[in-house]
Amino acid sequence: MPQQQTIGDPVTYDGVGLHSGQKVSMTFRSAEPNSGIRFRRVDLEGKPEIIASVDHVSNTTRSTTLSKGKIKLHTVEHILATFNGFEIDNAIVELNANEPPIADGSAREYCRMIKASGTTLQAEAKDPLIVTDPISITSGESILSIFPHDGFKISCTSSDDKGRFTQFYSVELTPETWERELSNARTFCFFEELEFLMKNGLIKGGSLENAVIIRDDVVLTNEPLRYQEEFVRHKILDIVGDLSLVGHPIKGHVVAVKPSHQANCELARELTTHIKKNSARTQTFSPPPETKAPKAKKPSAPAHEIPMDGTIIDTEKIMKILPHRYPFLMIDRVIKMDETHITCLKNVSINEPYFQGHFPGHPIMPGVLQLEAMAQAAGILTLNKAENWGKIAYFLSAESVKWRKPVKPGDVLTVDIELLKGRGKVGKGKGVCRVGTDVVSEGIVMFMLTDA
Repeated sequence: MPQQQTIGDPVTYDGVGLHSGQKVSMTFRSAEPNSGIRFRRVDLEGKPEIIASVDHVSNTTRSTTLSKGKIKLHTVEHILATFNGFEIDNAIVELNANEPPIADGSAREYCRMIKASGTTLQAEAKDPLIVTDPISITSGESILSIFPHDGFKISCTSSDDKGRFTQFYSVELTPETWERELSNARTFCFFEELEFLMKNGLIKGGSLENAVIIRDDVVLTNEPLRYQEEFVRHKILDIVGDLSLVGHPIKGHVVAVKPSHQANCELARELTTHIKKNSARTQTFSPPPETKAPKAKKPSAPAHEIPMDGTIIDTEKIMKILPHRYPFLMIDRVIKMDETHITCLKNVSINEPYFQGHFPGHPIMPGVLQLEAMAQAAGILTLNKAENWGKIAYFLSAESVKWRKPVKPGDVLTVDIELLKGRGKVGKGKGVCRVGTDVVSEGIVMFMLTDA
């Protein structure tokens, strides 16, 4: 599983905002794992922050605006596209105004900032959004769809309402293709749009230094076009930025026809719904609570008081650590445990409810339940640590999973877990399941700890 990334040294750029016309100083800073991309208004009291999330999108007229209370940030899409294009998961963007500097209308200057700063790998793994079913939205003349795909690919057709300058481009997004094929594409607009934009208080900082103007069949620019399909490539740049508001790296193929910021953000909202619908497939430790109860004080000592001296731990004590109950408790007994290892037993009975359908006449324990047993064992080991008392573990991902032999009624499943990472919010363990001396399954499980 790829690791998360942040930037290296702080780096600053000064310029003007496209729509506000205000002078602004912007600094990129590194951020902690799992904190995402955050915008910090250093010109306001308390230096308030807005996390880059589609939940904070308040306006999509000619750009993407984030709002939180009375705090607003305009035209964030080019900055977000740069972080997304370089696969940077966590960063802080400090600004002393309500809009980043537009630079030359592309993301080229922001790429230079990232390359000057450098990138830093972080211990925590990325948590990608893997598209499993096609999703499609229509917003005005915009049609956006996303399909299952092993990487992140965007195919886009753009044109105005009169069909002028119709262009198509398709790209598999990587840090290399982002910088080479997309980052230099400049923002553009049609001449007849200028009056509307100016009447609405926009493009106060716009000029041929940071935008391309199309008038009839003539392209007005202070330099030759940087790509033959520069307009559609900039549309893809905007998609890369707006879809980063999902908060996860995306694995899918986006097919866009006449995209807009409004349509891009609508697709981002649909993708967040996609995450919620599929969360049950990954949250194997415990589902989120249906209602929010008053937050209990963190216990000063564990209620279960399980020693690390090899004492056998029975089911009654296990249920004081884990929230699982019949028929989803996959650990019957802990027979050995120290700071980094645990060995558990699961007695596989013919009375297990899943044997009715898996499979009639040929009962076999599902492989995913063996994986669940590994996850629960890792949960016991982690939640028994003093710093984790009173918390709940949510399953994040599994990797290098292999099922080698069937597990049948009457077998005793031995589950061994070696804790690879158990500090902080994210835990990681290597699991092996055996029947006798035979390895029947193995894998690596990752999970996140949260307050109960």
